[in-house]
Amino acid sequence: MRTIIIFLSLFVALTAQAQDKSVKTATIAVKGNCEECKKRIENSADIKGVKLAVWDEETQAVTVTYKTDKVNLEQIEQAIAASGHDVGALKGDDTKYKKLPDCCKYRDKKCELPKK
Repeated sequence: MRTIIIFLSLFVALTAQAQDKSVKTATIAVKGNCEECKKRIENSADIKGVKLAVWDEETQAVTVTYKTDKVNLEQIEQAIAASGHDVGALKGDDTKYKKLPDCCKYRDKKCELPKK
């Protein structure tokens, strides 16, 4: 019985989300190098209205799921750029970029972590 209740709760939650037309998913080009960049990019995209942000090092892009009635893509891009990362044609904040660890300075070089 408990399993049925959990299943029904999950079904109702997923159905409600699927019907929410104000939720969209988009992919935005964001420059970075490593896991540290990934954390910074995803954290900077975590603003009001963003439900999920996942950056992929290989594609150099972040996929965001957001509520269009709370935030728009331009606001998300600006939040990421404020952390020092270039977002599409929008250049990241230079002051923040200069403070990034050497490994994260994607404009200067590729990340060269020591091999294990």
